[in-house]
Amino acid sequence: MNLVWLGLIFLAVVTAAFRGTMPEVTSAAFKSAGAAVTLSIGLIGAMALFLGLMRVAQDAGLVQALARALRPLFKWLFPDVPADHPALGAIALNMGANMLGLGDAATPMGLKAMQDLQQLNGESETATNAMCTFLALNSSSVQLVPAMVIGLRAAAGSRNPSEIIIAAVLATTCSTIVAVVSVKLLARLPYFKKSRPPAKESGL
Repeated sequence: MNLVWLGLIFLAVVTAAFRGTMPEVTSAAFKSAGAAVTLSIGLIGAMALFLGLMRVAQDAGLVQALARALRPLFKWLFPDVPADHPALGAIALNMGANMLGLGDAATPMGLKAMQDLQQLNGESETATNAMCTFLALNSSSVQLVPAMVIGLRAAAGSRNPSEIIIAAVLATTCSTIVAVVSVKLLARLPYFKKSRPPAKESGL
């Protein structure tokens, strides 16, 4: 990505030099930098509010309750993971935190879930079906409270920053369905079946 951005900047400078618009490019760069700082400062208050509300929900046990409600679904999504394996609990907490916009809480639980899933993996260089499924779910997680988007809209001066909630829920639900269907279909292909690593005993 660094090379991509460097290439874009280089092309912009070269194009501006050939077209004689270097002063305009320089002015636009400084204006954009100033606007970014203004947006970031305005975002602090909105993000602090929503993340604070979500933290209260977490401390009140809402994340844990959501995680318990999701356990039956995860048993279907991860048939290779034993029902009493700690990975399912970490996955449930990760997805519950993601749904509520608690990205800071979701990240450590996601890492813990991957570590627990690796305990069932017979190879260290190949991901299991369960690990791929979890990665797909984590990347396309349903957002019930898109705190980041709401904060950005509020900082940008939106009259109704929370109106994005319904659209976000619909969009992320569709992306999650596509992700789950894709990973399940790919797991059935002969190529991926051949490379499927052997499972380890859970030791529980």
